[in-house]
Amino acid sequence: MTPPHIPTMNRRGFLTLATAGAAGALFSVSIGPLSVAHADDSPSPVTPGSSVRKRELRAMWIASVVNINWPSRTGLSADELKAELIGWLDLAVSYRLNAVFIQVRPTADAFWPSPLEPWSKYLTGTQGGDPGFDPLAFMVDEAHARNLELHAWYNPYRVSMDTNRDALVPEHPARVHPEWVWPFGGKLYFDPGLPEVQEHIYAAILDSVAKYDIDGVHFDDYFYPYPVAGQTIPDAATFAAHGAGFTDIGEWRRHNVDTFVRTISERIKQTKPWVKFGISPFGIWRNRTTDPLGSDTNGSQSYDGQFADSRKWVLEGWLDYINPQIYWQIGLAVADYAKLAPWWAAVAKASNTQLYIGEAVYKVTSGAFTDPAELSNHLSLDAQLAASGLPVHGNVYYSSGDVRTNALGAMSRVRDDHYAHPALIPTMPHLPAVAVRQPVLSRAAAVAAGTELQWQDTGPARTKATSFAIYRAPGSVRSVDTEDARNLVATVRTQGGTVQRWIDTTADPGTTYTYVVTALDRLWNESSASTARTTGN
Repeated sequence: MTPPHIPTMNRRGFLTLATAGAAGALFSVSIGPLSVAHADDSPSPVTPGSSVRKRELRAMWIASVVNINWPSRTGLSADELKAELIGWLDLAVSYRLNAVFIQVRPTADAFWPSPLEPWSKYLTGTQGGDPGFDPLAFMVDEAHARNLELHAWYNPYRVSMDTNRDALVPEHPARVHPEWVWPFGGKLYFDPGLPEVQEHIYAAILDSVAKYDIDGVHFDDYFYPYPVAGQTIPDAATFAAHGAGFTDIGEWRRHNVDTFVRTISERIKQTKPWVKFGISPFGIWRNRTTDPLGSDTNGSQSYDGQFADSRKWVLEGWLDYINPQIYWQIGLAVADYAKLAPWWAAVAKASNTQLYIGEAVYKVTSGAFTDPAELSNHLSLDAQLAASGLPVHGNVYYSSGDVRTNALGAMSRVRDDHYAHPALIPTMPHLPAVAVRQPVLSRAAAVAAGTELQWQDTGPARTKATSFAIYRAPGSVRSVDTEDARNLVATVRTQGGTVQRWIDTTADPGTTYTYVVTALDRLWNESSASTARTTGN
């Protein structure tokens, strides 16, 4: 996830459109101590505070391109690669995140044995070099063992981080079909206007969807490449050959991307209906000065710059979630987080698409965000927007390396203010649910390490739970409120079989607790709670 670009800032490496008007209207929202003002008003400061939400997505991006995060470098052994990845997953758990977005196709290559594209050079240092294990299979297993959702992250069109086509392996599709690619801005790209290119990319991505138990397919902000001064995208010949019905090349390019997004969405669901599909576009669709439906901003516009009509994708219902990169601080004149978050929330709400906001942890590391509470304030604002009827369903942090750095203690503050308890991922009612059964909690006993729980998953094979949520209340009580997020102490993956065991190591010795357990399907739909059981009873 390369941080995006707006003027004056550097860039590091199912309702239809008939409902669109409401999402672009001017509005002012007053929510408790926070006032989010639009049009000509300036937002008042966010009052710092904590929030506890039972359901929200909490994720981080793990980037593989040019070895940004994982692998940290090329030439590592299989065991070293595995150990590094486990370190990133354990980092996610330590911050009480519940998902990871890991880049598995950074440059028309693969982090799995793909029949269509070579092994990524970011694994071994040599494109086509076998790393000695299947990284995608390993990350699925290890993420799920920690009950983290795994969203596999793909870059659709980028072929290479340089223009040397001869450096690609001879069997690379860009070598076999040189007419499919063009250079731009020092990189090679597949031509999005060629139908045969689109079919190749669909097949490359869907190969992994079909073969692996991933939870989501994820794209970032790269579609047509970001503009480069003095350069023109070299697709005039493609436009002449395939642009029938279009007089404007920009409209044709947007049509190409729209077709790609709609088609991959449909084919993912045809392959596995439960796999989520989401995109993390640049944080500004269009500015209101350009389009009255746009946001009150003055930055670069993805609609015009990358030919990415991200607002349309949401309103047409092509996505399960939208994850805009709102990489700016509250009060920044050119692109104010406090104006963009409500704008995106209104767009997403119009089609019941979930909204996850991309957060720029790297800007704390770089010093651009000087307030240690900046990120925590973002989540306070998001929670209050949700309470006002403009849901923000979660946040994704770029990048995992900056989460680990924890500059200014900013991520620790996010955890302490907002992630003091685990959270379930929001359900998606339009995706297929499993009628998981109420578990039978048979034991809650104090042991040396804490409190040992034992329960049974009583359903038949077709309704077996994917994971379980464990709730705890102090004292001996008749029931535990499972809607109170403060009572959620853990989610754990099923161990297989009927009998499940888990030890609550956070339980204070000598303290009496009452527990209940619920069952969750793979999409986090929850059963009713088990009968309560108190330690010592």
